[in-house]
Amino acid sequence: MAEAVADPRRRVVQQGLFSKALSAVAKVILWLLFSLLFSIIVEWAGMVLWWPDEGVDHSRTMLVTEISYLDDDFRRSVVTSDPARFAKRFADNSYHYLFEVTRFVDFIQWVSLPPRKYEQGVRATLHKVYKPMAEYVLAMMQVTQVFSVRLAILTLAMPIFLLFSLVALVDGLVQRDLRRWGGGRESSFVYHYAKKAALPLVVLTWVTYLALPFSLHPTFVILPFATLFALTVAVTASTFKKYL
Repeated sequence: MAEAVADPRRRVVQQGLFSKALSAVAKVILWLLFSLLFSIIVEWAGMVLWWPDEGVDHSRTMLVTEISYLDDDFRRSVVTSDPARFAKRFADNSYHYLFEVTRFVDFIQWVSLPPRKYEQGVRATLHKVYKPMAEYVLAMMQVTQVFSVRLAILTLAMPIFLLFSLVALVDGLVQRDLRRWGGGRESSFVYHYAKKAALPLVVLTWVTYLALPFSLHPTFVILPFATLFALTVAVTASTFKKYL
């Protein structure tokens, strides 16, 4: 049976370092937008199904609670000397650029004013459309601020992943040397699957925490995922091939 001959005119185009970096940044942005959209949809669904009595106050309470976590438990960080101020500034800047610079706040104020008697036109029509969904728009804006605060918290928590991974890497390399000099067996199957699981765990940490529809102390999300990430690093290092 004749073997397939590759067409010499076809060239395999490989991505360079710059294009790979751009692709990675684009994927991160897409995942963040997906998390934000999911958070808003869940908040809207909760206002109808799970917390109708709280309404828009639910997202406002979440914002206050998230900031209180920083005030009470995150006094210092490797990234900044004042984590609470960093997160508040990040949330304020996000609100400013997303809603004030785009004139969205001005538009909401213009639409929310009740029309004058016998007033006709676009504003009167838009007011009728906006009035029943006013609370949902406000909830969307507050959920965006909650999202910004959580994004700042995750940024401040990234050194934990680095610290855990360094400890796990050292432990994994020690286990590899013991296996190498002890004549232990190696498994490429375990190595490749542990290697592939490391990055998705970091992404899953961000997506899970950013999309939570309720306030939860970041320690209960970050530490378990950081431990799992360290475990994958340790397994990857310990099952790395004995001879290069």
